[in-house]
Amino acid sequence: MTTEDDIKQIIKRELPSLLQDTEMRRIIVQAVDNYFAGKQETESRFDQILAELRQDREEQKRKWDENQRQWQENQLKWDENQRQWQENDKRLDQMLQEIKRLGNKHDSTISALGARWGLYTEQSFRSALQGILQDSFQVQVVSITEYDDQGEVFGRPEQIELDLIIQNGTLIIAEIKSSMSKPDMYSFMKKVMFYEKRHQRQATRKLVISPMVHPAALSVAQNLGIEVYSYAEDVNLGNNTTTVS
Repeated sequence: MTTEDDIKQIIKRELPSLLQDTEMRRIIVQAVDNYFAGKQETESRFDQILAELRQDREEQKRKWDENQRQWQENQLKWDENQRQWQENDKRLDQMLQEIKRLGNKHDSTISALGARWGLYTEQSFRSALQGILQDSFQVQVVSITEYDDQGEVFGRPEQIELDLIIQNGTLIIAEIKSSMSKPDMYSFMKKVMFYEKRHQRQATRKLVISPMVHPAALSVAQNLGIEVYSYAEDVNLGNNTTTVS
């Protein structure tokens, strides 16, 4: 009995020779026509695939061109932002420089006013001291300036200014300043020692008259035997002990 597999083997073996016969080839083509597309259908399908590929390529190109355009716009925006940032940085730097310049000018003005105020204050104290002591106590107040050529006071040659109070041969050396710091107190003591050495004369008392004396300067004054007064009116020429008021 011939099986289905036997028939398939016979067809495979005999098919090539059967296709040589025109009638058999027609019958075979007609039999398989429902399973395979014809030439026209195949060409139509091929054209459709080409058209779809062409459309996809054009769509990709359109998207690429759009992306390129957006990228260029974004680059232009980035460049514009960079330019604005640079201009803002430049303006900010100019503002900071102007503020710094005004600040320096302000500081210089304040410093100049402070220095001028200090000089006026010292002169006012000196004038008050001279008026009070000379008019009320009949003493002589003398402001002297001497040159320290050996640099004994400041470590270099410099002019030394001192105020001398003289009463019946008694010598009092005074420092009249708008403010006194710890270094100022030591400098005053060096000036006193400079004057005593040069003139071979011992000061009976050492006075500092100032409206503002740093607390650290007060302890130095006590250790050095310097009397400190906040106002010219407080000076008591009859008191020979160290006093801090």
